[in-house]
Amino acid sequence: MAPTPIKPFPRWDDTRAATLDEPGLLLYRSNLLGSDLRITNYGGGNTSAKLTQPDPLTGQPVEVLWVKGSGGDVGSMKLDGFSTLYMDKLRALSSLYRGLEHEDEMVGYLPHCTFNLNSRAASIDTPLHSLLPYAHVDHMHPDAVIAIAAMANSEALTKQVFEGTVGWLPWLRPGYELGRRLAEYDAQHPGLRGIVLAGHGLFSWGDTSKACYENTVDLIQRAQGWLARERSARQAQAFGGVQFSALPEDQRNQALARLLPVLRGLSAEGAPKLLHLNTSPEVLEFVNSVDLAPLAALGTSCPDHFLRTKIRPLVVPEAVYTLQGDALRDRLGELLADYRADYAAYYERCKRPSSPPLRDPNPVVILLPRIGMVTIAKDKATARIAGEFYVNAINVMREANAVDRYVGLPEQEAFDIEYWLLEEAKLQRMPKPKPLVGKVVLVTGGAGGIGQAIARRMLTEGACVVLADIDQEALDEVEASLAKGFGRDAVRGLRCDVTDEASVIAALDRTALEFGGVDILVSNAGIASAAPIEDTTLALWKRNQDILATGYFLVGREAFRQMKAQGTGGCMIIIASKNGMVASNQASAYCAAKAAEIQLSRSFALEGAPLGIRSNVVNPDAVIRGSKIWTGKWSEERAAANKISESDLEAFYRDRSMLKRSVYPEDIAEAAYFFAAEHLSAKSTGNILNVDAGNLAAFTR
Repeated sequence: MAPTPIKPFPRWDDTRAATLDEPGLLLYRSNLLGSDLRITNYGGGNTSAKLTQPDPLTGQPVEVLWVKGSGGDVGSMKLDGFSTLYMDKLRALSSLYRGLEHEDEMVGYLPHCTFNLNSRAASIDTPLHSLLPYAHVDHMHPDAVIAIAAMANSEALTKQVFEGTVGWLPWLRPGYELGRRLAEYDAQHPGLRGIVLAGHGLFSWGDTSKACYENTVDLIQRAQGWLARERSARQAQAFGGVQFSALPEDQRNQALARLLPVLRGLSAEGAPKLLHLNTSPEVLEFVNSVDLAPLAALGTSCPDHFLRTKIRPLVVPEAVYTLQGDALRDRLGELLADYRADYAAYYERCKRPSSPPLRDPNPVVILLPRIGMVTIAKDKATARIAGEFYVNAINVMREANAVDRYVGLPEQEAFDIEYWLLEEAKLQRMPKPKPLVGKVVLVTGGAGGIGQAIARRMLTEGACVVLADIDQEALDEVEASLAKGFGRDAVRGLRCDVTDEASVIAALDRTALEFGGVDILVSNAGIASAAPIEDTTLALWKRNQDILATGYFLVGREAFRQMKAQGTGGCMIIIASKNGMVASNQASAYCAAKAAEIQLSRSFALEGAPLGIRSNVVNPDAVIRGSKIWTGKWSEERAAANKISESDLEAFYRDRSMLKRSVYPEDIAEAAYFFAAEHLSAKSTGNILNVDAGNLAAFTR
């Protein structure tokens, strides 16, 4: 059987390259390499070029190293993502090097080598690029090469695969010593195209950016082709063959809707976390395999993979999925407690006198036979990226075990990477998280003016937002706009009819699948109607009750259930109306429904208090500009009821207020944020906040 054809890598575009200067070519090469996860993962690997530039002080030409800076991503970086350093100063550092046990101090010298006052911090990999004698260097983490690098017979197989054109070095933590050994090895083996680092990745080079790119890609393709031929020849079954069959999608989603909120709550450990679900074919092949348990226990090999995914994943037995309620919580709690104890024991075995304190001992990667993989982190992007890294690790394990035997990173080496003091310093430099990071906000009526404003306010403070609305076209437009501004990870749009119980349940289940649960509910879906009492039809009455009372109850009930399952409290915010406090002329159906919302919120507050679930009301009045309810017949009806023209409505409502000020969607959003932010309102529940510029009749009593 012939091996499956391999998808080609992105091609170098000579026409585009002809328009670029040398730094631009380095950036183009970097972005091209980072555009394919088979070459390197997000944030992984680095690129460099040694360029001649005029010294800003003397004007004389000097050699400058351009290298990806600390914490950057080659796929998405811009020019300001590169560190720039004088090569003569970097070479002079060799006289300061005091040996492996002191190599971390070399990082402190790198700022003294900065060219042109560049503020981008240089990474720990800088010496690996500066000490190699080539003009252009790539360090990538391709799955195919790491698979070879993580085999038990890695050195011999590297020689076989690349026919002696690529060297091999044993595992060593990135740093100055590894840079020295790379340079020494290269000098002793002239004519090499690259060097494989055991368990880690590939270094490759070229005289130009294009030559470097093509060399890197060609070496990766050689590794891919060799692995494919070997698998085919051996007729090897991936991961020892199939042990489980995947659940049908509907059964899988039902199980996850029960499982994920509980899992999210139990793993929070005092700080909210977000989940990312991956049910891709690669993941299902692994979690359903015979070798799942022994391979998962080995952990990953590449340090970039390991830093994102922890020492090993948690495997949840299939029997757990059938449990519900307290039985599910208790069993998941036991599994997580066992994992935390195992992690703490690993810390105690491996810690050094200078090691930072024990970090969060909860798993990052959770493997679910028959379902897929869940990754958990402080924010959605980090959870998603951790999952991408573990998919890379899965690919490595598949290829390595099919040909030879996969070897994970030794435990002590793994610990020394995870608790590296330089990594700890990087963590300590991270900015303080925004107040709503890790929180999930569900906003009904999310495509309307008030809903959009609330979503934007919550996103600004770090939350992830699910927009629920019945208007699919408007929903798609708002979701795209917010995703453009805040990132695709942070926003989801779900069509939901709040009057339909099945639709509401499906929306909350989908929220759990997307993020793991919900922390903050903003019930904002709305309509408006006006009619004298004698002209108020039963249909009009029911429509108001269905959307504004029953709809708020259904969404609130399902969110309440999910918050209770999480066990970490929650916040419910009902966007009611001044009309819930004081009746308006010819709006009996609307006023009665809004009054029901206020009383509903008090009921949520009463029953939610023992669970840490708060419920509060925001009462707007006359939010005309940007509000969808004023674009239909409501505007005409309210103008008629008040005997004014429609064009005078905003001025009418403004002038009747005590403060003589208009109320805008952003004002309602600010009030909603107040109730959502625990550092502002943790002790507020059962309250009403009027945002109406002052209406004496609506004062709360």
